Amino acid sequence: MTPDGRRARGEVRRQALIAATLRVLERDGAAGVSHRAVAAEAGVPTASVGYHFDGIDDLLVSALVQSTEEWAARLAATSTGSAVGDLAQALTEDAREHPGLIVAEYELYLLAVRRPALRPAATAWLDAALGAAGEGLDDVGRRTMVAVLDGLCLGSLLEDAPPDAATVRAVLERALAGARSEPGALEA
Repeated sequence: MTPDGRRARGEVRRQALIAATLRVLERDGAAGVSHRAVAAEAGVPTASVGYHFDGIDDLLVSALVQSTEEWAARLAATSTGSAVGDLAQALTEDAREHPGLIVAEYELYLLAVRRPALRPAATAWLDAALGAAGEGLDDVGRRTMVAVLDGLCLGSLLEDAPPDAATVRAVLERALAGARSEPGALEA
């Protein structure tokens, strides 16, 4: 059985549109994402966007899902046996090598506040990160780690040089130590 060439070409075009969406997000923010802008960025006819995606929300969800899957794959590829060390390394590499992608992901993350269709895809990134280092955390511990991860990622965008992996690891370890402490420990 031979693969259908049309399906393969369609998937290539779909992936090109998703990549173009992420570039538009990096450059222009969520407000800049339109059928026309994405098609122009991908170098394809505008009608291609409508053919491959049900609308802008579908395109944005697909971009966020792919971005999250790629990030989770990068995280898995850096595996050293230390979940916190791996997470620190992945966050540091992303801040250094893919700052525009972090911006695009946060654009989508904030857009999810207004567009419920984006919420499951937006929380998938956090689930991947917490899956790496959040084992054994209760709800408060998970919320602590989410706040720390968000702070580290957003802070890296504002700094001239992102923190090194050792610093990120130390911050994560301290947050985890506090997140795993006994309830009421702060009251003592």
